[in-house]
Formats: sequence, structure tokens, C-alpha cells
Amino acid sequence: MGSGTKAEPYINVTPFIDILLVLLIIFMVITPMKPSRFKALVPQEPNPNQKDIKPNPLTLVVSIDKDMKLKLNTEDMGTIYDTSKLSTTLAQLFEKRRQERAYRYGMENRTDLPEEERIEKTVFIKAPRSIKYGEVVKVIDAVKGAGANPIGLQIDDLAQ
Repeated sequence: MGSGTKAEPYINVTPFIDILLVLLIIFMVITPMKPSRFKALVPQEPNPNQKDIKPNPLTLVVSIDKDMKLKLNTEDMGTIYDTSKLSTTLAQLFEKRRQERAYRYGMENRTDLPEEERIEKTVFIKAPRSIKYGEVVKVIDAVKGAGANPIGLQIDDLAQ
């Protein structure tokens, strides 16, 4: 049978190096495309010298009560299980703002942006901590479907 030589196991690593080089190139191409940060708007401290600060009349707050009822500012909008009234009202409101050219603060003279991006469509969603996040997501979807952008979340411990 032979002189007693055994077959020695030999792993060819060349294909593995090729695969690693391809992966390295893929990650080098993808890395500049990924978002490196997210835009966060942090509220600033109010000026203590200003006593009469009036709220912005364009501010929209969707409140979720503990009994799952929705309110847009102070007007009843149904429940979180049927958000159609809220979506329709917001869509009509945004269309009215577009017709009246109700722009966001600081966007009045930005003619380099499309008008649709300049219209004030900010909506805040205020919900108690006791409500499950999945229930709040239903409201976020309805508000986003109506065209709101950006959408802010507020917990119930803060004043309106």
C-alpha cells in the first residue's frame, strides 16, 4: 500500500481572502452613504424677561387621553381605533395653509425650496406614559398620512 504517507489536511485560504476583500470594498462604498447623525431640535430656555409669551397660532397638538380619545388642540377627533376624522381634518388644514401660504418660521423668503416644504405642517403628539407605544404609533401613522412633517412626541408630564 505505500510507504506510510498520510494525506495532510491543507486549507486553501485564497478564496477566503478574496471574499474578505470584496466585503471590504462593499463596506467602503456603503459607509459614506449611511446617515451619520439625526436632526434633533432641542427647545431653548425661555427668556425670563419676557412675561407675555403667546403660543404660536399655527401649533397643532394631538392629545391622546387615557381613555384612548383623540383631540386636535381642543377639538374632539374620535379615538385611536378610528383616526379617519383626524387624518381628514389635518389634510384639510394643511391644504388651507398651502392656499393661504402659512409658512414655517424663517421659511417665508426661502424661494430655493419648494412651497410644499415651506408650509407649516408640524404636529406634536401628546400621550400619557401609561399608553402602549403601539397605540401611539397608530396616531403617528394617521398624522404622517395626512402630510404632517415633522412630528414631535410629548409626554403627559409637560405643559401644553
